[in-house]
Amino acid sequence: MTSNRPYLLRAIYDWISDNGLTPYLLIDASGEGVRVPPQVIKNGQVVLNIAMRAVANLELGNDWIGFSARFSGVSHVVRIPIGSVLALYAQENGQGMMFPTDEEGGDTPPPAPAPDEPPSGPSGGTGDDKPKRGAPHLRVIK
Repeated sequence: MTSNRPYLLRAIYDWISDNGLTPYLLIDASGEGVRVPPQVIKNGQVVLNIAMRAVANLELGNDWIGFSARFSGVSHVVRIPIGSVLALYAQENGQGMMFPTDEEGGDTPPPAPAPDEPPSGPSGGTGDDKPKRGAPHLRVIK
């Protein structure tokens, strides 16, 4: 399956905008392919206002977020891979969503069991008929 991150980003962006709030992106600026003005990067991250009034030609694609914006009066083209987005939230109240970093494997399935592990479930040897589930990856932003 494809990543759900771009779909969630578009939905949260619409929700924030429809409520008259200002959508802010928190970006991991060290990610490969991130194109932002270097002067806005602090501690390897950057926060960007992506409200319609702050950017031009906003594209929330499946692989990239792109737009034009002015930084210190100079127009720049900004390009961000979807995997570098750490959070999308409303500036006024902090409501939104955080996303796992690519290293945390938020969009990738867990690895397959090693061949020497016994199967589990109704046909396997542990007697545990319930599927095992990992900890959820959602976080609450206050």
